[in-house]
Amino acid sequence: MESARGRPEAPLLSGPAGDGPAYERPELKALLVGPNAHREVPRGRQIFVNRNLRMDRIDLIGFDMDYTLAVYHLQRLETLAFDMTLARMIAVKGYPPALGVLRYDLEFVIRGLVVDKLYGNIFKMDRHNHVGRCYHGRRPVADEELKRLYRDEKIHLSSPRFAWIDTLFALPEACLFALVIEMLEGQGQRVDYTRLYDDIREAIDTVHRDGTLKSEIRKDVARYILRDPELGPALHKLRSGGKKLFLLTNSLWDYTAEVMSFLLDGVLPEYPSWRNYFDAVITGAAKPAFFSDRRPLWLLGPGGERLDEAQSLERGRAYEGGDLPTLERFLGKGGDRVLYVGDHIYGDILRSKKSSLWRTCMVVQEIEEELAWLERNRDPLAELSRLEELRVRVEDELAGHRAALNLLDRRLERSDGPAKEELEGERRRSKGELEVLRRALKEADARISSLQRDVEEGLNPYWGLTFKEGNENSRFGEQVEVYACLYTSRASNLVYYSPMQYFRSPRAMMPHERAAPSRISPWGDQHAAPLGGDRPSKASRAVR
Repeated sequence: MESARGRPEAPLLSGPAGDGPAYERPELKALLVGPNAHREVPRGRQIFVNRNLRMDRIDLIGFDMDYTLAVYHLQRLETLAFDMTLARMIAVKGYPPALGVLRYDLEFVIRGLVVDKLYGNIFKMDRHNHVGRCYHGRRPVADEELKRLYRDEKIHLSSPRFAWIDTLFALPEACLFALVIEMLEGQGQRVDYTRLYDDIREAIDTVHRDGTLKSEIRKDVARYILRDPELGPALHKLRSGGKKLFLLTNSLWDYTAEVMSFLLDGVLPEYPSWRNYFDAVITGAAKPAFFSDRRPLWLLGPGGERLDEAQSLERGRAYEGGDLPTLERFLGKGGDRVLYVGDHIYGDILRSKKSSLWRTCMVVQEIEEELAWLERNRDPLAELSRLEELRVRVEDELAGHRAALNLLDRRLERSDGPAKEELEGERRRSKGELEVLRRALKEADARISSLQRDVEEGLNPYWGLTFKEGNENSRFGEQVEVYACLYTSRASNLVYYSPMQYFRSPRAMMPHERAAPSRISPWGDQHAAPLGGDRPSKASRAVR
């Protein structure tokens, strides 16, 4: 037997079974006090589970390419996209050449932000759509203004007024929006925020669509894309476990072939070409429309030229376009027998989840840095947790003391003589205790605020943690939890797990269960979405 990293392991069980249940064997009971099942997987490389998923019931695994198989060097790529977009706005849209001095601010933008095109603000919401942090340019919006703008109306992200920054590709446009506002308004100019954002959006779309950005990447692929040595072994492990693999990307053939060759060619001797890993390669997929619209699937020639409309999927050939029902029909499997791995919460995860029965795994590159930061701040976080629990207890004591003082005041009104003196002494003692509790609560609140600020702003001085907003999950974190069955920092993290792995989600608990002295088991069982049925997706059934 070998470990996840390939080292030999001693057998877990040896000797006769003995009497009693097998789970009572000392070797097995020792698992509860020894290292956990992920003992060799660094925290930032683990796969996290929102819904139970049994890999032994998955037959097909599909992968997006950009930001999924291809892990980009974020600062270099985003700076390139920012500079190209800004240059186009000056040259084509007529913006002042003085804007050319603007430089990309990597820290100012994270996934999960919202652009308000009406007021020119960028803000971050929690899972209840409550607006927390908010900036105009890079100036924090005062609490009074924030309440006036966003506390008396429900925010609908489907409204044209708002733009949801949910992809890494979109980060440069949000940064450029804020910096242009900051510079132009600093010069006393008025800015049409909606027009500005739409111009940025059009410029960056053009840079992506006309191949300008990708042609620059292709000049020096190694500068912009990280070559993950564990990607080839991860794909090989899945194939060895009986899984069929397919590539489904919006990038066109020429770019796809160059990037995938850089990532996988020659990594393993069994796979001289990257195409040997995949049973089907589909480019130009136009997700999310791939999951909802009906489009022809084209067979491509050696140079990426369209030949005929495909009548099947042949291993070793490349295709363009297509749709969900066609892909499931040609692959001969569908529904919840398919796991799709992608990075785009809308194009890859949400739309596939709403339009199909595919299971989903979301790649969230930011997890590694965030978990590493939290690990380095383990002591402050432990103190924060202790103080928050203490604060709850102190608040309970305060409430009790206030109630007792009210009762004493009423008794004093009806008393006189020695009894009244005794009650007044009791009241003084109670008030003294109340003041101690109030001071403790005030000081605990201040320390909690300081710890939270240090932990959050130490990671990002503008927005804090990606997956949290205050004490709640952020809107982005909530969407990852709702729409992704699994999530992880890299597609190659699958190398650490068996192709037959049973990914179990934590049991969902309500507050009364978490506070119970005798808690229900923390692990879920069969409460997740139905698994393993050989069923087509709804879209596939509709055309049969």
